Amino acid sequence: MKIMSHSKTKTSFYRRIYVTWLITRGINTVPKIITATGMPRRTAQDTLEAIHELGIELQNTGGSYQLLSWGAVNPHWVEANINQLKDVLAYP
Repeated sequence: MKIMSHSKTKTSFYRRIYVTWLITRGINTVPKIITATGMPRRTAQDTLEAIHELGIELQNTGGSYQLLSWGAVNPHWVEANINQLKDVLAYP
């Protein structure tokens, strides 16, 4: 079995998209994101703070996030490739 390593740029990009996808599924708070992914709290917080750099717009209301716009990210591509994102990130 060949173990592939991925660049920090790729994993950061995928992590932001994946967290956005989770938000659209109601996994929209830091504790819920941590539970769903196993990522550390600080990583979840940093990811949420950086999502806007992709042009994705979120609204934070009392710690609960809502997607306002995917921006330049194609949500159909995300849906079709969600398993690839999860595999690269090693998320359940």
